[in-house]
Amino acid sequence: MRIKTKLNLGVGLLFVLIIILTLVSAFYIFSIKKDTENILRANYNTLEYSRNMLLALDEIGTNKDKAITTFKENLQKQTQNVTEAGEKKGTDNLKSNFALLEKNSSDETLKMQIRQNIFGIMKLNMNAIKQKSDIAKHTAETANLWIAIVGTLCFLIAFNLLVNLPNNIANPIKELTLSIKEIANKNYSERVHFTNHNEYGDLAKSFNTMAQKLEEYHDSNLSKLLFEKKRMETLINNMHDPIIGLDNDGIILFANDEALKIIGLKLEDVIGKSASTLALSNDLMRSLILKELDADSQKKKPMKIFANAKESYFEKEILNITIIPTGEEKEINIGDVIILRNITLFKELDFAKTNFIATVSHELKTPIASIKLSLKLLENAKTGDMNDDQKQLVESIKDDSQRLLKITGELLNLSQLETGNIQLNIEKSNPYEIVNYAVEAVKVQADQKQIKLVINADENLEDVKADSEKTGWVLINYLSNAIRYSSEKSTIFIQLKKENNQVVFQVIDTGKGIDARYKEKVFDKYFQVPGSQKSGTGLGLAISKEFIEAQNGSVGVESNLGLGSTFWFALKV
Repeated sequence: MRIKTKLNLGVGLLFVLIIILTLVSAFYIFSIKKDTENILRANYNTLEYSRNMLLALDEIGTNKDKAITTFKENLQKQTQNVTEAGEKKGTDNLKSNFALLEKNSSDETLKMQIRQNIFGIMKLNMNAIKQKSDIAKHTAETANLWIAIVGTLCFLIAFNLLVNLPNNIANPIKELTLSIKEIANKNYSERVHFTNHNEYGDLAKSFNTMAQKLEEYHDSNLSKLLFEKKRMETLINNMHDPIIGLDNDGIILFANDEALKIIGLKLEDVIGKSASTLALSNDLMRSLILKELDADSQKKKPMKIFANAKESYFEKEILNITIIPTGEEKEINIGDVIILRNITLFKELDFAKTNFIATVSHELKTPIASIKLSLKLLENAKTGDMNDDQKQLVESIKDDSQRLLKITGELLNLSQLETGNIQLNIEKSNPYEIVNYAVEAVKVQADQKQIKLVINADENLEDVKADSEKTGWVLINYLSNAIRYSSEKSTIFIQLKKENNQVVFQVIDTGKGIDARYKEKVFDKYFQVPGSQKSGTGLGLAISKEFIEAQNGSVGVESNLGLGSTFWFALKV
């Protein structure tokens, strides 16, 4: 039983007994008071009236009128105060005799008779007073008995609480005090064994957990822990990536030299300070402690920071640190570690690659254009006739030059996207016109495989915010891929519909589909599904994704192996 419950029961029982004692005492005091008032009202007043009538009777001879008036008044009061058995009869006799005396006031025999009547009434009331006094005495004795019983019960319970309750409270405290002294004397194996399921049992459990943790800490080599701490600090300081450690309250625990360089603060200005407070005056710190909550946090852009007299690029990663404390089962959060991975070198290489691709693509366009011009001249009859083998070679060269031109165009688009030099002409665009333009562009390619293109479009669609040329290019790319991977004489559906304030463009084919393992990678640069025909650069879908996202749209694919694919993109109305 809980200590609080014991105290409540003990004090509550005493409280109830005190109330009972009070009620019993009040009841009997009221009873005694009632009996006493009854004597006064019923008997003492009658004796007073009788005395007054006797006095008036003695004065009839000297002052007849006054004496008779006084006698009548007291007789009237007595008539209204008849309370005892036989008293009414005596009062009636007294009234009769007094009526006769009024007629003959000198009759001594009547006076004697009246005195006897009065003495009879007085005797009745005296006897009643004695009886009622005995009743009051009995009531007082009963009151004493019950008060004594209840008082004894209160005393016994209070005595029992006085003897046992302090021991129940003090003994565990005494035992706990002795155990704390043992812990203070570095005897960490000391344990408290309270078996009761009360507050002391909870206290014992907490104390034992504390003692276990102290014993665990004591058994570890403190110098070794300090050495390991120093080693970890040195290791973190010698890392080339900026690292900042925070506790679960956002207080900075450590920051290596690289981190201090980029945030521009000294160690003493950072350690022990709240990251939120520092963020008020340091923009970089504010961006560091900001946690991405959106679904695309895994694909966040690198941070550009001016450090070491140059622009550097970093990828931010926030690691949440959790542990399970000794003696507990629930995992708790103890803080975060912010790591900035320096990707400046990779970014510079990426820029160099992009510039190289842009330069090469641009330079290739001129010779490719010359090749195409030469082919046109060769095909001209004025240049001379060609035999069938020559014509076949010319067609092959034409296809290859067309393919080269397409590749260089895609590479140029990609380099423009990566460098941010691409210009988008975003305006109100008619989605029906975009679809019709794309269908017309691939119609020859579809006819070669006898593929039917079917447009299913909702009516009265609103215009979209888009660059119609780039959006058409994306749809053409979707349709070209669908035609390439669809079988002859099949059907490709182009669906146009509105969903959630967006217009969705869908290209649905019945090709072989995409394995679930590769669906998330089809929009990556240079990726091609293993086993598919290598007829492109793997850049078309990547460029499509960049074009649509640059217009605040989204792209996606839904596919099941053997059941075809649905490539889609959505633009805001």
